[in-house]
Amino acid sequence: MIKMNKVTGGASAPKEGSSIPAIFVGCFVAFGGILFGYDTGSISGIIAMDMFKQQFATHHYADGSPYLTSGQTSMIVSLLSAGTFVGALAISIIGDMVGRRYSLIASCGVFTIGVLLQCVATAIPLFVVGRVIAGLGVGLISAIVPLYQSEASPKWIRGAIVSAYQFAITIGLLIASIVNQASKGRTDTGAYRIPIAVQFAWALILATGMVFLPESPRYYVRKDKLEDARRSLGRLHSLPPDHPIITEELLEIQSNNEREMSFGKSRLIDCFKTDGRQLYRILVGITIQALQQLTGINFIFYYGTDFFQKSGISNPFVIALVTNVVNVAFTPPGMYAVEKLGRRNLLLLGAVGMCVCEYIVAIVGTAVDNAVSNKVLIAFVCCYIGFFASSWGPVAWVVVGESFSLRTRSKSVAICAASNWLWNFGIGFATPYMVDSGPGNANLGPKVFFIWGTFCLVCIAFVYLFVYETKGLTLEQVDELYEQVPKAWHSPSFVPSLRAAGRDDYSEDKPEAANIERVSMDV
Repeated sequence: MIKMNKVTGGASAPKEGSSIPAIFVGCFVAFGGILFGYDTGSISGIIAMDMFKQQFATHHYADGSPYLTSGQTSMIVSLLSAGTFVGALAISIIGDMVGRRYSLIASCGVFTIGVLLQCVATAIPLFVVGRVIAGLGVGLISAIVPLYQSEASPKWIRGAIVSAYQFAITIGLLIASIVNQASKGRTDTGAYRIPIAVQFAWALILATGMVFLPESPRYYVRKDKLEDARRSLGRLHSLPPDHPIITEELLEIQSNNEREMSFGKSRLIDCFKTDGRQLYRILVGITIQALQQLTGINFIFYYGTDFFQKSGISNPFVIALVTNVVNVAFTPPGMYAVEKLGRRNLLLLGAVGMCVCEYIVAIVGTAVDNAVSNKVLIAFVCCYIGFFASSWGPVAWVVVGESFSLRTRSKSVAICAASNWLWNFGIGFATPYMVDSGPGNANLGPKVFFIWGTFCLVCIAFVYLFVYETKGLTLEQVDELYEQVPKAWHSPSFVPSLRAAGRDDYSEDKPEAANIERVSMDV
């Protein structure tokens, strides 16, 4: 009997050893989200700063004040995502070659070079090059963090730990908004250079911490370094490497890996094969990452300050700060609910809430005068962000991090993260042309929320039809789920035949359950 944990709703923590080291590792690695979130949030305010426009703008209004064209704004913002797309794909090779830890350390180094170039730039070309290189580092990090978290975390709290990555992103966005608010009034280049330079600290903290953390035990098993895997598991669970529970879990991971490797060495094309329903899984992962972007969230965090400014809202920097506070505040409830309600239910609830809020913003913004519509815009944009932060923000990464078999996991997560960044780039590039007024632009203004709201309807249908419920399952049991259950809406009732290692199967009244007999790994 598996005892249900009152906090998470999943299987309970073990009664031998401790999950605290594994939880700490997963939460610290989530710090990579700070880099992602801070960069996203800082550029939103930077492109609206007077000093930035004076330094980089090449066009002026009739009164002599500088401005950035839609093309310049689009290029400055979106080309970071072009770099992240390449970085996310590259990790599919690097992650399997050098491991998760060293990949993260190297990613921080790449990111730092990009930040340095942005700091010294005095014209748009060099600034954009810095954005692309920084994006390369962020892309590497965005693919490796949820992969490392899902491989190192205990199943009973895995969803919450992977969700911590999104929580770190929201904190990064909030810190960026605070720094922008503090520096925007400066009358020298420090107005925008200070927010950019702060990013050096995030990279240094993450890289330094990774030096002391253990490598993923599943990576070691994949490389046939079983003693290293045993020591890593021991560190993660505060147990001696030769403890029976560590041996049991290692055997389970090893057996599953041997079964997968019997099909041959993993290649990129294997992510798209029908064996083990890999094609289905990768298509779901790619689509859920695309839909996360198509909800329109990064329209707010990339262009929110500029959009609020052009909508006639006073104090746009303050409103941007408020939206970031909402984003941070509503992410922890999502981290709790992902284990309590499950992946599917939370995604469905979030999509419905976002859809309603965005249609209200679009309808009122189109039909009512500015004074009223701006109040509605602020209120329901905050509601919309709250629904996103507690659902699609963290859960999309959870689904991707735990859906793939060990043989293809690194490559599959990288491809899904690249999908996120590809759509991020497309939306970042197209949005100024969609929203702004001027020749050749669509001048949609608030009506752009009709587009985002419609994609939320697509989210609802997609989750119900295609996203499997993986709450409370080990990564090895997830494989069995996909092979045994043909329809996504039947997945919540799935009962695995593969038993997890004894550490997750304790019962208060039956402590001998720790020695539960393992069922054959031959699915």
